[in-house]
Amino acid sequence: MHTFTLLFLIALAGSLALRYWLATRQLLHVKKYRDSVPDSFAGKVPLKDHHKAADYTITNTRIGMIALAYDSLLLLGWTLGGGLDWLDKNWLAAGLHPVITGVGVILSAMVIMTLLELPFSLYHTFVIEERFGFNRSTLKVFIIDMLKNALLLAIIGVPMIALALWIMEASGGLWWFYVWAVWMAFTLVMFWAYPAVIAPLFNKFSPLDNDALKQRIQILLDKCGFRSKGIFVMDGSKRSGHGNAYFTGFGSNKRIVFFDTLLESLSPEEIEAVLAHELGHFKLKHIQKRLLSTSALSLSALALLGWLAGQDWFYLGLGVSQPSAWMALMLFMMVLPVFTFFIQPVMSLLSRKHEFEADAYAVQQSSGADLIHALVKMYRENASTLTPDPLYSAFHDSHPPAPVRISHIAANMSTT
Repeated sequence: MHTFTLLFLIALAGSLALRYWLATRQLLHVKKYRDSVPDSFAGKVPLKDHHKAADYTITNTRIGMIALAYDSLLLLGWTLGGGLDWLDKNWLAAGLHPVITGVGVILSAMVIMTLLELPFSLYHTFVIEERFGFNRSTLKVFIIDMLKNALLLAIIGVPMIALALWIMEASGGLWWFYVWAVWMAFTLVMFWAYPAVIAPLFNKFSPLDNDALKQRIQILLDKCGFRSKGIFVMDGSKRSGHGNAYFTGFGSNKRIVFFDTLLESLSPEEIEAVLAHELGHFKLKHIQKRLLSTSALSLSALALLGWLAGQDWFYLGLGVSQPSAWMALMLFMMVLPVFTFFIQPVMSLLSRKHEFEADAYAVQQSSGADLIHALVKMYRENASTLTPDPLYSAFHDSHPPAPVRISHIAANMSTT
């Protein structure tokens, strides 16, 4: 057996074992506390809602374990099983230009992967989400969303893939740096354009028409020094009963967005507190910090890929007989998560730090009590478990567990 093949199999087995161990811990932990609402939520979350959150979490965790096994088998099939190699050889036999061949291989692989993952997407939307009362989508909307995504891939993805492959073929040993520069420029353009160009393809965004709430929000925006293109309500209820709020874009194209489902459930004071948290991310420059960290990580990853692309053992060890720029990209994207899952808690820790900081900012700019009330409502209505396993949460959750987060907000309230 090839040395890198053995290393890949060890990493895959190790990550699978860790993931299943964490999932088992999550199941046992949530089951253990299913019949008892945590003290910090007593009187705020009814036991029936706590039961629903526990059952929803358990159901998603179990189907996630099945999907994990399925995805791992597909990964082995694509790599050591010869799937990518077979696809590559068939495209090479057509005798097309290398860039066209590479785009064809990558696109056809993505289409096949999407179709193979489709049963789990359908099951999650129309069985699990339906069972727990969250699904508002229809099969028609689901199919239209898929077609829109395919159209975006054709319009935006194909030129980007072709450009990346051309750079890899034509730019010598530093191609990875030039690809990184193009990718970061594309990311910034998309980050700016997404609110006005991409998002409206999937949802309707209407200006907030509640004058009293709009005035309250504007006072908060002025206080925080935030200027935006407007305050919008998104028809999230078109697809789901889950609620959320966020701001998107940057520069002159920033937008504040509320899900209509969120506005229906929160009071004006609670909406203000939630918005203050989101503004905390802006004021504390979390978006810029995340862009910088993403930039550094992507540069490091592409530098690693630049080295791996010149190593025959990288291809042979993963079941590919003919080295090429597109095979290097495909293999790297497919196997990298196997090796990086082990450091996921580090990334989650940084994300949680930002959430704590944004909560502290919200307490200073609005009411901490209203923020707690809003979060409790959101936990309850989104069926978010109040009792996740700490280790599982450290690997999988970008936000702090509910009791920890509420405790931190209360601590900040006592010092203001």
